[in-house]
Amino acid sequence: MCLTCGHVGCCDSSRGRHATAHFEATGHPLMRSVEPGETWAWCYVDRQGFETAEVALEDPPAHEADQLESARPFVDALYREFLGRGIEYFFPEARLEMLGAAAGGRARAGELEFDGFGFRYRLSTAEGAFSTDEARLLDSILRVLSARYHVLFDAALAARRLHLFHGLPEDRYVSAFLDPTPYADTPSPVPDRVSDAIQVLRVSALTTYENRRIETGVLLFGATPEDCHAPPPRPPAALPYSTALTAIRSFHRLCDGLQTLALVGRDGMLVELVDVHEWAAAYAGLPLPVPTIERYAAHSRATLCGGHVCLVLTPNGEIKIFADGRQVFSFLDGRWRLTDARQKYAAWRHAVGDERVAERLFTVALNLAEDRRGALFVILDDSTTAGHIIPPGDLLAEPRTASPRAGKQGLHYLLRDTNLLRIAPAVLESVARIDGAIVSDASGRLLAFGTILRPPARVDPEVAAMEGGRTTAALAASHFGKVLMVSEDGRVSFFHGGRRAWQL
Repeated sequence: MCLTCGHVGCCDSSRGRHATAHFEATGHPLMRSVEPGETWAWCYVDRQGFETAEVALEDPPAHEADQLESARPFVDALYREFLGRGIEYFFPEARLEMLGAAAGGRARAGELEFDGFGFRYRLSTAEGAFSTDEARLLDSILRVLSARYHVLFDAALAARRLHLFHGLPEDRYVSAFLDPTPYADTPSPVPDRVSDAIQVLRVSALTTYENRRIETGVLLFGATPEDCHAPPPRPPAALPYSTALTAIRSFHRLCDGLQTLALVGRDGMLVELVDVHEWAAAYAGLPLPVPTIERYAAHSRATLCGGHVCLVLTPNGEIKIFADGRQVFSFLDGRWRLTDARQKYAAWRHAVGDERVAERLFTVALNLAEDRRGALFVILDDSTTAGHIIPPGDLLAEPRTASPRAGKQGLHYLLRDTNLLRIAPAVLESVARIDGAIVSDASGRLLAFGTILRPPARVDPEVAAMEGGRTTAALAASHFGKVLMVSEDGRVSFFHGGRRAWQL
């Protein structure tokens, strides 16, 4: 039975499929079973089935307003389910609790309570407080679901905003984080350019050209006025930046994502091709809010002003999104991740103490992660504890005779009596690729490199059995100082005090 008009039709298991035909003809999205004892319902727009016993079966309401209201409990139940799924996707380690009726107010940094679809919720995590970006992402999830929810009860609004149901909901949450305009309470003529760009990169990621994976990128012109770049004019016969472009085989060759980007205007049209380094040169005098991957430093800088957003499909098949001068999202291993790089770097810098050492190792770790190279950096709180984790013979302070037969120890003289800040970043990356860890004291003085750390006696055997060797070594070494670990899957993790403080 249609929950909008009360029409009754057979389901898809019948030859006529009259319920589906009714949706296609009228756009009425919700229906429920009228079989005795069944409480399931179906949303054609979201293609989502759900069960609810909140509304008893009854005769179709006589008036249209009553018809809509009779559907509301089903929609509320469905959207509470969507809310829980969205939060579980982006906050897998958090706990969501329903507290009762809505009390008013939105989530802010450090707050764990918010309203959604008539109820008050509490979101809690072992870390205690949520960062500003995490609260903003939570608000974006609510914004998208709220916009979709209101479309279902307003036919006039549905005619203008049905496109909000296209694509994956996670893409929409990311989009609303970067540009909430398309999800405002008042319909905006501005298209959802972020979501459209994500779709282009998704399709491109599944494509090859001359048996090679596609690399490409796009710069979405921002809405904030700035002096460095004027809004680009719209050329005659301009094409929308959409998945239709991916059918043009040469399109990906025009913008490689690393040097050149497609420029998209506020109206969603492809208007120009730009060199990202030339674009970013206008902001050369401005500092970045957080160290970034050297390869994509220009992409971060290109978004420092004006509200511009840059999306790149990398050779690894990863989608990176840059905004506000930093990378904010990464689509890796089939899921989106909020980088929250500003807060994580701040925690690392505070723990290290020396800002120059913290920045050097953080940047080197990001570059190694981008190249999918594993590494381990240890900064000891007390250099006298070096013997607890560094095997005999690996300490650089121990003099040895240079000899080809001495193995790695014979090369110790090359890095003896040096400091992390005096080693060129490219050289430090090369040294980090050697199996084992780089160990320094709190001032950055190099104590050992390529050292296989001593057996982790202070690590729980069950944890050691579950984690890999590098992670187990990082956990053990973190009892003696700060540890930055780079995994070969592109992740960077910070360990301190015998636990993982964050993962980027």
